[in-house]
Amino acid sequence: MNAKRLAVFVAALLAVSRPAGSADGLQLKYAVIVSRHGVRSPTWETARLNQYSAEPWPDWDVPPGNLTAHGRTLIQLMGAYYREWLAGEHLFHAEGCQDVRRIYIRADKDQRTLETGRAFAESLLPGCEIAIHSLPESQSDPLFSGAGTPDPERALKAVRERLGPDPQKLLADHRAAFDALEGILKGKAAGPDTIGAAVRGKTVELTGPFATGSTFSEDLLLEYANGMEGAALGWGRLTRENLDRVLEIHAVYADLMRRTPYLARARGSNLLSHILRSLDQAASGKAAPGALGQAGDALLVLAGHDTNLSNLSGMLGLSWKLPGYQPDDTPPGGALIFSLWRDSGTGQYSIRLRYVAQTLDQMRYVTPLSLAAPPVGQDVPLPGCAAAGCPWETARRVLEKAIDREFTTKD
Repeated sequence: MNAKRLAVFVAALLAVSRPAGSADGLQLKYAVIVSRHGVRSPTWETARLNQYSAEPWPDWDVPPGNLTAHGRTLIQLMGAYYREWLAGEHLFHAEGCQDVRRIYIRADKDQRTLETGRAFAESLLPGCEIAIHSLPESQSDPLFSGAGTPDPERALKAVRERLGPDPQKLLADHRAAFDALEGILKGKAAGPDTIGAAVRGKTVELTGPFATGSTFSEDLLLEYANGMEGAALGWGRLTRENLDRVLEIHAVYADLMRRTPYLARARGSNLLSHILRSLDQAASGKAAPGALGQAGDALLVLAGHDTNLSNLSGMLGLSWKLPGYQPDDTPPGGALIFSLWRDSGTGQYSIRLRYVAQTLDQMRYVTPLSLAAPPVGQDVPLPGCAAAGCPWETARRVLEKAIDREFTTKD
């Protein structure tokens, strides 16, 4: 490889791996990290899972849906990586607890999200005590679960429009993925072959094999990411190759049920509204109603779910493709980062978006992370902005336009 080609290759590699938006003349002033919780156990009870497999599913040693010890460690590795990035951009001090009061962590009420928030707190500033904010377990948190009630018939229409006039074609297009899944399960099929959508109570559901198949493929991913081996890893039939194949099912389901614009706005508008107000507060330096944290904060961490990330991407029209993952995938510990930058020459603010996640092998083998050995990441253009660094006022209008005020709280 000649010198010119080598320089191009190195520049491309840095564009994939560098943290969000470092550039000459720009100062990082604030960041919002919207993170999915870490690796958890399956949310279905084992007895229910066993109805679809020839052999029993493995024991996870934690209750259904809980963060595992392995998953907690992985979040701590992500927190250590964020600490190195933020200190390198001079947003944090390299050592000490001076920045404790400039970090605001909000977690959903589930064990997996609360423990994710705590793992971030322990690794962002080791030895310091950062408060974790959450609602009581008895309350639903509208920041993560959404505010307001979507119209089920409108939701049904939106999903059916995405399915198109021949929903069965979707199954045909992904037949190989279902064949691979059934080869691993060696049980009954993931569900009836008829695909459609229907209203169940006050919500819309996808009918057919994609709903159950999405659950099984995600559970197999969790086995791999949690470092399981032998029969516990897909009964000895799961490989990295057939895992890639079956994850197509989860990607299709997530795209239809979480990124369809009406569904995404209904659940994600309240979250995006609070993110916008928090960015507004950071840019103005003045307290803003609806902001999380206080003026002068450096970092907001939101420990939520894959649904939250898919909702944000769907309502904003964002898209990413990380190496080793399906398009727009939201693996455990993955995060969408909103970073606010100030031009030291003009004083103008801009915003950058980036999606980051550990690779499946970094998760499986608990690989330490650093700026020199980072998770995979990709800058995500904000539609409506011509540049990677979108001028704040332009970005503000784009974010505001995406929010449906019918689905936001007043605070």
